[in-house]
Order: sequence, then C-alpha cells, then structure tokens
Amino acid sequence: MSNKETFISIVIPCRNSKDTLRQCLKAAFSSDYDSFEVIVVDDGSEDDSVKIARTYPVKLIELGEHRGVSETRNAGVDVAEGEVILFIDSDCLLDKRCLGKIDDFFRNNKRKALGGTYTPVPFDRKFFSIFQSLYVNYCESEKKPDYLATHCLAIRRKDFISTGGFIKNITMGYTTSVEDVEFSHRLGKYVIELVFDPELQVKHIFNFNLLKSLRNATKKSYYWTLYSLNKGDLFKDSGASSHELKINSTVLVLSAALVASGYGALSIPLYIFNIFISRGLISQFNRYMGGIFTLKAMLYFYFLYPLPVISGGLGALLKYSMLKLRGEI
Repeated sequence: MSNKETFISIVIPCRNSKDTLRQCLKAAFSSDYDSFEVIVVDDGSEDDSVKIARTYPVKLIELGEHRGVSETRNAGVDVAEGEVILFIDSDCLLDKRCLGKIDDFFRNNKRKALGGTYTPVPFDRKFFSIFQSLYVNYCESEKKPDYLATHCLAIRRKDFISTGGFIKNITMGYTTSVEDVEFSHRLGKYVIELVFDPELQVKHIFNFNLLKSLRNATKKSYYWTLYSLNKGDLFKDSGASSHELKINSTVLVLSAALVASGYGALSIPLYIFNIFISRGLISQFNRYMGGIFTLKAMLYFYFLYPLPVISGGLGALLKYSMLKLRGEI
C-alpha cells in the first residue's frame, strides 16, 4: 500500500460568515497534515466574508447570488482536486489531527462515508452554546448513524458525484436544514455505508443566547418535521431528532393539559419517566459541566426548549398540508 497521503479537499460553504470564517480557516490551515486544499464557496455574502477568505491561500468560488447551501457545497466539489471531500461549516474549527484520521480511514475503506460530530464543549463558553454542543454530541454519538452531518462529513469525490450530490427542493437545501440527512439516506441506495467516528470532532462557534437557541430549535424542528412527514418516518429516532426530544415535547404538552384540567399532580410521574428516558443526556451534562450546569440545562430542556420544537413541528405540519393540497409534494 502506498504511503503517499490522500489529497483531501475541504469544502466550506460561506454566507455572511465574517464573525467566524477567519477562525475556521486558521484552524484548517493549522492541520498537522500536509496534503489538502481549502475551497471556500461564497453564497452571495453581503459582509466581509470574501475579503477575509482572500487573506488565506484558499480556492475561492463566488456564486454572486444567494443560491442556497446545497448548490454552494456542490459548487465546491465541482472544482475540488482531492480524492476525498471533507465538508465542514464556516463556523466549525477543525482539530489539527482530523485530516490524518480521515486519511487513515479512507486508506482502508471503500464505498463508505465518514462522519464526525461537535466537541462536547464548544468554542464559546456561553450556557446556551454549551447546551447545544453537548446535546448534539450526545445525540450523534450514542447510536448507529442514521445520517452524517455536514459539519464534519468526508466522502470520496467519485462516490459523491455518483449520487448526484446535495439536492435543493421545496423542503430543503436552500437554508441549512436537512439536506445532509437526505443525502445520507440516499447513500444507502448506492450501497455506500455510513460510518461515524465519535473521536472525529469539530469545535463549533455558536454564540447562542436564549433567543438564538430558541430560533435554532424552531428552524431545525420545522425542516426536520417537514422532511420526515414527506418521507413517512416522523417517529424515527434520528440523531438530534431523538426519541428523548420527542418524548420530552410530548410530556410537556400532556403535563400542560393535566394542569389545565386540574390534574397537575399526574404530571409528576410523567416527568419521572421523562428523566429516566433522558438519563444519558443528564449524565452527559454532568460529566462535562458539573451539577449546577446540569440543573440549569435540565430546567431548560424540560420546560422551555420543547416550546420552539413544538412550534416548528406544527408550522411544518401546516406547510406540509398546504403542499399536499396543492399537489406540490
């Protein structure tokens, strides 16, 4: 077997990313691996993203107008010279060892795609950012992968091209949503196995406050529900769309109904059951951040976080019903 390093193309979609792109590129070029290129595809940014990208030795593609994340990533692959493509986001920081791990994997595996996750603790140490990073790391690491997320997804270029790449349709692919989930599901039709490595991690820059956290939950729930309704697997346990989150949202609705009906005491056993179901997530919070954070995170997860999840899901249900009535899906 050749000792020559696999040439890897890192594809980074970018839209109005001036607050994170410099740190993203600095991390990418700090790799202890030599054989790679960085491709930044700008999706019609209206800030200084392009100017920042030009200060690094990247291959810069400017789309000119906003086309959406699916077309942006595909455009990066079009100009890539690497045997392997690594997709990350412009707010993700690669560990310097990531490319070496990817090289090791693809030397020994064919017809496979490799995915990673967020570090448990993110770049910014705000409560809502830490909550999100711990939650996603837990959900993506605790089960056999149903999908590989594009915050860290590697695949051979020829395999990516053979599948048709990312799609953009009425339910996904314009804003960042579930285009990576659909892509991962489609890989199975081409007999490309999904492999997840929990040690392959990127550090995410969230900069979440309460409002940003709630908005993100609403958006993710909306697109995930819309896609799942269209696919017919709404209740499937799938990464961040986990059974824990779905049960948690259901318990909040049932508890509110019990309280409104004068039977609030009956919500106590519901929450005991809920805590049992999400005991692994609680353990994750406590392992990395300790008891006080865990208490705050539990209160947020059980009593506030489900509200945008429910709101996004109901919005998707309404949208799906309208699309079905018009015969558009």
